[in-house]
Amino acid sequence: MHTMRDFISQQTGWMKMLIAALLLVASASASATVPPLVYEEENLGAPFPKPAMPPAGQLPVIRELPDPLLGVNDFRDWERKRNEISAQIQHYGIGEKPSMRKGDVTARMDGDTLIVVVTVNGESLTLRSTIHYPTTGQPPYALMIGTSMLSLPRQLFADRPIATMTFHEKQVNDYSQWGPRHDRGEHAFDRLYPHLQANGAYSEWAWGLSRLIDGLQLLGPAVTKIDTKHIGVTGCSYAGKMALYCGAFDERIALTIAQEPGGGGAAAWRATYGKDSVETLERTDYHWFLEQQLKDFSGDNVYRMPYDQHELCAMVCPRALLLLGNPDYKWLADFAMLASAEAAVKVWERFGIADRMGWSIVGGHGHCQLPEQQWPEVQAFIDRFLLGRKANTAGVRIN
Repeated sequence: MHTMRDFISQQTGWMKMLIAALLLVASASASATVPPLVYEEENLGAPFPKPAMPPAGQLPVIRELPDPLLGVNDFRDWERKRNEISAQIQHYGIGEKPSMRKGDVTARMDGDTLIVVVTVNGESLTLRSTIHYPTTGQPPYALMIGTSMLSLPRQLFADRPIATMTFHEKQVNDYSQWGPRHDRGEHAFDRLYPHLQANGAYSEWAWGLSRLIDGLQLLGPAVTKIDTKHIGVTGCSYAGKMALYCGAFDERIALTIAQEPGGGGAAAWRATYGKDSVETLERTDYHWFLEQQLKDFSGDNVYRMPYDQHELCAMVCPRALLLLGNPDYKWLADFAMLASAEAAVKVWERFGIADRMGWSIVGGHGHCQLPEQQWPEVQAFIDRFLLGRKANTAGVRIN
């Protein structure tokens, strides 16, 4: 695959599109029509052209959730469609997640700490994250990355051969949910990409986590002891949104578990409009999103948004996605996450892999405090998609 990546990087225009299409056809044929569980490329469909991006006022009104399968006849069409959704979310919602050139990323290990240095336009940004290795099993190990922290109970990993690490989002853009925070234009990310100062944090965080995966791939399992074909990402609350964006925008992530992500994560914006919900499109944190999103799509204009958050969820397909909710907290808008989940799962269903996507919305516990009642479905997804064990993930539709 490294040889193929090097070849692709030397091509341009229609040749890249042709190569990507051939790779997708070969992948589908090799898997006997069963879509892959994960890919070795960050975004295999990057060569496909972006759709037209008209001004918000010229977009059509769409009252229902947009159909993520519109124009998709079979799985070979999905990578193109997925990249169209990706382009819309970046353009209208969160800002650009820039692609990387070969050689812009270097990596090394300092003990158990992964150090990744990204250099763009003569400016460098350093990411550091310590890998915590399991006490059972043999390397290379599967890896679960916690966004901001690992919010899932440690007991879920204690007896499993899964390494863990934290993605420290402040290393990318100096953001803090509590206390002082830097403004746009003052972020570490902005030194590398001054033309992207309008970006929301979620595009920048997705970019940063992808660079950690770059580092793991560059060093390889002999150095890191990590199996890069079995990487998961998880987080809770605003970091649950972060995990969802990271998983959606990097096809090397095999399993995404978004815990109580709230509005702007899995919850559909259209479903919160006019409802008594704290985190509507108008009332979310605009450090996280493009400020233009508020200007373009607030109020009744939400129906002009060409996508919605169910399509962010669908971008994870054909890989695995588990959404965890808590209806006790009204501001999480789990009624809107349920609407989004029921719409998104149709993509997995279309390709005969509905058991790779599920949701569990259970109350009676504190925010980000996953109760034992929800452990079985989480354990099943971890066992199947990170460890390759036989586990029943079909029909996880708990609400």
